[in-house]
Amino acid sequence: MTTHSLLILPGDGIGPEVMTEVRKVIDWFQTNKGIQFDVSEDLVGGAAYDKHGVPLADETMQKAQEVDAVLLGAVGGPAYDNLDFSVKPERGLLRLRKEMDLFANLRPAQCFDALADFSSLKREIVAGLDILIVRELTSGVYFGEPRGIHSDDNNPQNEGGRVGINTQRYTSGEIRRVARAAFELAKKRGNRVCSMEKANVMESGILWREEVQWVHDNEYPEVELSHMYADNGAMQLVRRPNQFDVIVTDNLFGDILSDAAAMLTGSLGMLPSASLGAPMANGRPKAMYEPVHGSAPDITGQGKANPIACILSFAMALRYSYDLGAEADLLEKAIEKVLADGVRTADLMGPDGGTPVSTSQMGDKIVEALSAL
Repeated sequence: MTTHSLLILPGDGIGPEVMTEVRKVIDWFQTNKGIQFDVSEDLVGGAAYDKHGVPLADETMQKAQEVDAVLLGAVGGPAYDNLDFSVKPERGLLRLRKEMDLFANLRPAQCFDALADFSSLKREIVAGLDILIVRELTSGVYFGEPRGIHSDDNNPQNEGGRVGINTQRYTSGEIRRVARAAFELAKKRGNRVCSMEKANVMESGILWREEVQWVHDNEYPEVELSHMYADNGAMQLVRRPNQFDVIVTDNLFGDILSDAAAMLTGSLGMLPSASLGAPMANGRPKAMYEPVHGSAPDITGQGKANPIACILSFAMALRYSYDLGAEADLLEKAIEKVLADGVRTADLMGPDGGTPVSTSQMGDKIVEALSAL
């Protein structure tokens, strides 16, 4: 029997609280479905800094390279705000992404019917919403050189005398590999990809459009491809989001567009994500999964955190790292059932009321629903 390895990195703030609920789900699958998981746990972010003086120890990084998947909770908090930039908690997360070469960030935006009224848009706009944004994660303006803040004393018209520089840079190979990831995902969904860039004003955008089109024409002609300028894409996401299936875009635009799409669903506590890399020896991608929400220090330890985003991140691991699509579907249906029954953590309490539950109680309800289904 296959044993699936998983490294859990709870991190900071509410990370450990929501991860406890994921462990309940893992235990249920092991007990009731006979699926074997080899689960290990380690430190990242502020928790790692407190013990090791760095936000990610070399030994932890090595473990992450060896397992089938990494599941991360959250990093950061006010206690670490004044640390040097090089050892801030977020640097641990960035190191994982960079050294595992996790170039494709998957951000689903799915609106459960029971939560459609929580969206900032009208129910009829978001009802049935199920889109996936594929963001290139390891290149672009966040990584390009040259970068920095420099003196600009030779320009007499520059009051203040400084210039900030960031470079938007992409290679054909970087664009093609994330495009392939988007096309492969679309084949398992609605078979449609919309590529977003700014080819009207940026040379990197021209290259992006041309290379995505090349991958389509030469490798995925059966998938429907459209192109859209990213600013228009932002407008269309709030105008008519259901027109999209899979959106593929660069690092900067993906950062912005995925956050916009997140609010369509009603709560950050509902949003999972996956970051995928190149295939390993077993044919499956290197992968890290994490909820979109942050460490939420204002509610840490109060039992108010919504664990659903982290549990849905584990559902993505079932689907993409362990090839357990039926089990992922079952877990998502269990969550949908709990929400339809009116069970709510604090962030989901609305004018229609509902049954308020704690973080731990929500985890228990989801496990009960798994058994019922």
